Amino acid sequence: MKSMKPLNRAPLLHVSVQESLRAYIDENGLAPGTLLRAEGELATQLGVSRNSLREGIKALESLGVLETRRGVGIFVKAFSFEPLLDNLAYGLGGALRQIEEVLEIRRTLEVGLIGKTIEMIGEDDIAELRGTVNRMRVHAERGETFAEDDQLFHRLLFRCQHNETLVRLIDVFWLAFYKASDFVNLENLDPMATWRDHAAIVDAVEAKDLEEARRRLDRHYDGIARVIANNKTSSNVGGTHERTV
Repeated sequence: MKSMKPLNRAPLLHVSVQESLRAYIDENGLAPGTLLRAEGELATQLGVSRNSLREGIKALESLGVLETRRGVGIFVKAFSFEPLLDNLAYGLGGALRQIEEVLEIRRTLEVGLIGKTIEMIGEDDIAELRGTVNRMRVHAERGETFAEDDQLFHRLLFRCQHNETLVRLIDVFWLAFYKASDFVNLENLDPMATWRDHAAIVDAVEAKDLEEARRRLDRHYDGIARVIANNKTSSNVGGTHERTV
């Protein structure tokens, strides 16, 4: 005879509360900023205690679905990549193999879409890119790194496409890489070379030279990949939180 299959466990109550709140928001088409009903009323409608309701609300807050404003109420929150940024970065930790995979995705996105930037970019964007590169040079000549300007550079490079999802994805990959530096040493050992890479990218974009722009972006990411590879021999690739000294 065949053995009986185990029963599926019912979801935890606070998980059911989350699902019900999500469905309520979706079915009613509630826009970001919409004030939900009072806690007591929501709990009564769901047939749960206020504590169970609050657990579900807190979970949805951590996912960026809801926002509680003390003394005001519970609001539907605008979609944001921020929870993904934090969870992705800390989830990766010091696992350099995963960091390499993230880097490869970002590299593919930027190299693949730089042609559209060349078609759309205007003089104002070029001027801002030049200003950012000039600040990079000042830092590089002092032997300093310039992570904030580096991040800004890549945002500016694709801003003209008016694709907010693309810009936020670039941020996701960027912050994942740099938060991983909390666990392993991914320090830029040659700021001058990094500055030259960025300056060459702007030159190619301004000249509308697609092949050169792609080549320069690829070269830039080769440099970052070498930083990771150099750390593989002195860091645990499996994801322990040991710094390279």
